[in-house]
Amino acid sequence: MLPILLKTLPFFALIAVGYLAGRRNFFPPEGVAWLTKFVFYFALSAMLFRFAATLSLSEIFDLPFVLAYLSASALLYALVMILSRLRGRGLEEAAMEAQCAQSGNTGFLGVPMLVVLLGPAAAGPVLMVLTVDMVVFSSLITLIITGARGGALGLGTLKALALGWLRNPMVVSIVAGLVWSGLHLPLPGPVNDFLAILGGAATPGALFAIGASLAGRGLTRLPDAIWLSVAKLVLHPALVAIAAFLIFPVEPVAAGVMVAAASLPVAGNVYILAQHYGVAPQRVSTAILISTAASILTVTTIIAWITG
Repeated sequence: MLPILLKTLPFFALIAVGYLAGRRNFFPPEGVAWLTKFVFYFALSAMLFRFAATLSLSEIFDLPFVLAYLSASALLYALVMILSRLRGRGLEEAAMEAQCAQSGNTGFLGVPMLVVLLGPAAAGPVLMVLTVDMVVFSSLITLIITGARGGALGLGTLKALALGWLRNPMVVSIVAGLVWSGLHLPLPGPVNDFLAILGGAATPGALFAIGASLAGRGLTRLPDAIWLSVAKLVLHPALVAIAAFLIFPVEPVAAGVMVAAASLPVAGNVYILAQHYGVAPQRVSTAILISTAASILTVTTIIAWITG
């Protein structure tokens, strides 16, 4: 356990540095926004493209893997929604709580950290988890809220979802990389070096941005946020582990990476969705803060388990 903790500690130390910089206003909110844009549109996109371009589709897409992760995540989503409804929450709030419990910080934290800690073999499974989260569950929350508000779930909604995918640099980078790989095109030396240098900025930039963005979050709706953090950090990886190791024939290394990805804290983009729709932003914000702080122990424990 201690050796794994020492390996994960530098990643969380970068988050802590970003948090301190944000708290002291050395790095103001405007700076965080621009740093996040740089990481999202440039550094992380370069890293994802380089990963995908060096992998075949078969190394990323595996049907048992997708079924295991999708079924476990959907079960968690439904469970949290049902419990939220039983607590008297409206449909929109219940859906946002479910999104909070299911959606992990795979892009900004999982991709940089898990590939380093678990090796290059983790790249394919992490990209698959990221794709399922973006395509399936980010679309699901939009459909539920649109339906709850009496909106027509027609071609206009589907068109908006499709455009959202096309405008998401992470989706575009993964697809472009797979196309490059599928055409069996080598990455020229200068191009590979360029992507490596730019992608190398993703890890420190993303972790610093996570910490700085947490600096402005207060602790409100604490009981709800603690429950959502427990659901994300404990229930999600537990259900994924059952599905991956006991129900579906997922290759053990990929199954371990999937469980590790499920143990990541609540994704920052859930707060963007909550703020955009005006649904439980304080609750989501607090859950992001608590789950990120607690994940230093939970993620370390999960990685120690799957590697041990």
